Amino acid sequence: MNADLITRYSAPVPRYTSYPTAPHFHEGVGETDYITWLGADSHGPLSLYLHIPFCDRLCFYCGCHTKQVRRYDPIATYLKALNSEIAQVATYLTAGRKVTAIHFGGGSPTIVSPADLRTLRATLDDNFQIAPGCEISVEIDPTHVDAERLGAWRDFGITRASVGVQDFAPVVQTAINRPQSFEQTSEVVEILRDLGVGSINLDIVYGLPHQTREMLLRTIDLSLSMTPDRIAMFGYAHVPWVKKHQSLIDTATLAGPIDRFAMARAGAETILGAGYEAIGIDHFAKPDDSMAVKLREGALRRNFQGYTTDGAEALIGLGASSIGRLPQGYVQNITATGLYCQSVSEGRLPIARGFALSDADRATASAIEDLMCHYAFSIAELRARFGDAADDVCSDALRESFNADGFVTFDGDTFAMTPMGRPFVRTIASRFDRYINQGQAKHSAAI
Repeated sequence: MNADLITRYSAPVPRYTSYPTAPHFHEGVGETDYITWLGADSHGPLSLYLHIPFCDRLCFYCGCHTKQVRRYDPIATYLKALNSEIAQVATYLTAGRKVTAIHFGGGSPTIVSPADLRTLRATLDDNFQIAPGCEISVEIDPTHVDAERLGAWRDFGITRASVGVQDFAPVVQTAINRPQSFEQTSEVVEILRDLGVGSINLDIVYGLPHQTREMLLRTIDLSLSMTPDRIAMFGYAHVPWVKKHQSLIDTATLAGPIDRFAMARAGAETILGAGYEAIGIDHFAKPDDSMAVKLREGALRRNFQGYTTDGAEALIGLGASSIGRLPQGYVQNITATGLYCQSVSEGRLPIARGFALSDADRATASAIEDLMCHYAFSIAELRARFGDAADDVCSDALRESFNADGFVTFDGDTFAMTPMGRPFVRTIASRFDRYINQGQAKHSAAI
C-alpha cells in the first residue's frame, strides 16, 4: 500500500470503545443523574465491570488506571470500598434484574487474595441475581499468580481468562519492565485448562520498543502453540501525556507508522493462517468461539473492554475510574483510589463525570459501532431507529468525502469499508465524530 496513505490514515484518533469518547465526559453529569438513570432503566439484563487498580509492578507500556503496591493493606482498604459500592448501586436498581456478564479489569485482578475474592463473590450474590451461564472473565498477569489464586477464581466462577503476553523477546520485555517467559505463560494456561476454564484469550501487543516484525511473529507462533480460543493483537498506544511512566520508554526505539502497519498485517496473516477468524480490527477467534458466532450473526458488540459478545444495554462500572453505560448516557467513577474510597465511605456514589446522550449521539454511536464491528452500516436502519436524529450521519456531503482513496463504498443505503480500507476504520469512524475537534484530547495512532 502507498506509504503516504498509511501515514495519513495512521494519524491519532480514538479507539471508539464508546461514543462520545471518554475525554468528552464532563462534571455536568454526576451522582444525582446516575441515581435517576439507574432507577429509570428498569428492564433487561445487566453487565458488570469491576476495576482492580493495583499491580505488583508497573509495566512501562501500560495505559490503564493502576498503581504499583508492595503491601496488601491498600488493596484490602480498596476492596472494602468496592463491596460497599456494589451494595449502594444495587439499592437504586429494580430487584431481580439478571447479570449476564461480569468482567474484571485492572491493574491485575489476580492480586486479590482468595479470602477477599470469596467475600466479593458473596457481595455480588447478595446484591445481584447472577444468571446461570453468566460469562465471568478476568485479566491475568501470568508472572504474579499461582495455582491457589487461580483455583480461587475457578471457585468464583470464571468462564474466560485473558492472559497478557505482549511479546516474548527479552529486549522488548526489558524495555517495558515486564520479564515473562513462555514457560511461565504456558504453565498458567495449562493450569486454567485443568481447572475447567472454558475459554482462554491471549493478548499480544505490536509497536513496542525495540520490537521487530520477526520478534512479533515469533511471539505469535509461541502463542499459537498454546491453542488459545481467542487472540487479541493490539497496537501499543504511546500516550506519555496521559501516562507519565510511558516517558520511561525511549521514543527512538518505537516503530513508525509504516513498520507498525507491516507488523499488524504480518501478524494478522499468521493468525488467520492458523485457522482463526478476524474479529474487527484487533481480535481473532476460533470459528466455533462465541465471538466468531456473534460476528456471523451480526450481533457482535463493542464496549470499554473492546469487542464483546455481551448484549446487555446496561453496563454498571464498579471501582475507581470504571465507566458505566446506561441508555441515558455514560458515567465514570473517581480515578484516585483514596478519593474513591472516601466518597463510598460517606455513602455517596463515587461519580466524577459523565455524558448524557442525545438522539443524534445515539445515532452516531450506532453507526460507529457498526463500522468498528462489521465495517458497514445501513442508512435505512439508522433512519428507522433514530429518525431525523440520524441526519448528520446520513449526510451526502459527509459520505462523499471518503471516496477519493478507495477505502469505502456506498450503494445508496450501505456505507461499507473496502478490504483495503478496513485497517483504517478508526480513522474513517472519526470523520463521523462531531466532538473530535472539541477540547484538548489527544489520542494514540490509528495503526
